[in-house]
Amino acid sequence: MDPWKNLQQRIVNCEKCPRLREHCASVALQKRLAFRQWDYWGKPLPNLGSPDARLLLVGLAPAAHGGNRTGRMFTGDRSGDFLFRAMYESGFANQPQSTHVGDGLELIDAAVTGVAHCAPPLNKPTPLEIANCETYLDETVDLMPALRVILALGRIAFDACLRLYSRRGWEIDRPRLFAHGAIHEVPAAPFLMASFHPSQQNTFTGKLTPQMMREIFETARQLI
Repeated sequence: MDPWKNLQQRIVNCEKCPRLREHCASVALQKRLAFRQWDYWGKPLPNLGSPDARLLLVGLAPAAHGGNRTGRMFTGDRSGDFLFRAMYESGFANQPQSTHVGDGLELIDAAVTGVAHCAPPLNKPTPLEIANCETYLDETVDLMPALRVILALGRIAFDACLRLYSRRGWEIDRPRLFAHGAIHEVPAAPFLMASFHPSQQNTFTGKLTPQMMREIFETARQLI
């Protein structure tokens, strides 16, 4: 089997975190009133995009009624709307909306993964649950030979990327620096970029604006 497809299947079939599996399945049964007609995905989400991509986005985890419903990363919630519009405007996606699998969305030279592949209660995976998913992040990077930039969306994703770099012996100057737009250049490794997460808490308060998100992707384009 193709290594990327094998990885995707193992992610979807993962049972490492009973709490997360129970939560995803429970949400899929209870549903939200607005989505009562949906057949929820209710399982771990695979990566989105191609292993040939030069840009890898690392998010936190699927939303209970977003990705856990649709079966695709950042799809079906306002965070995804915000993110994919910026990717479309900077040439990393073929359309600005991501509403459901089969809506025609295609990423261009980009892929998306998560620190956790299951939707966690209150959007907060535990340290152990994050550790359980680290092997999938390692394998994702291993299978992306053209990778030039890793973009961490939020502090938790950034910290996970720091551990990824540390495991590989990729030394980062000032590794504790997390700031929107920060760029870490590492010899013989992909650039590591940081961004605020496109959560509603950040976008509704103006901490992260559409222009700020678009500029992140424009910078990634230049680095690539």
